[in-house]
Amino acid sequence: MLEKIQFRTEKDGVTSLTEQINAFVEKSGVQSGLLCAFITHTTAGLTVNSFWDPLGHEDIQDEIRRLIPTRVDFKHQHDTPEDAAGHVKSTLIGPSLTFIIENGKLLLGHSQGIYFLEFDGPRNRECYLKILAEK
Repeated sequence: MLEKIQFRTEKDGVTSLTEQINAFVEKSGVQSGLLCAFITHTTAGLTVNSFWDPLGHEDIQDEIRRLIPTRVDFKHQHDTPEDAAGHVKSTLIGPSLTFIIENGKLLLGHSQGIYFLEFDGPRNRECYLKILAEK
């Protein structure tokens, strides 16, 4: 099964995909297997983090910006310095995550959520979901 989630991001924003991914798993009827979430963007990333304190998302984006600031001395400047910084951030965070499905649900910790990290934007974005069912 393949599904595409579409959404609009804010500049340097964090978007929760947990609800949409859980709904897809439930709709699939798969009881046991794997789910791969993959984004087709080079200035964004996927991560798992706690949903308890939204300020944690701000800390994550702040630290990513501190580690990889937007600057004009990147060797590649095809679009903008923000775009170049976004490519480096995306490479470090990564474009995909894999999850276990068991008993018809994602195997996530009680405080874990799945998040899309925007490193450029605002943009229209998408995340592809693929389930591989255990036979």
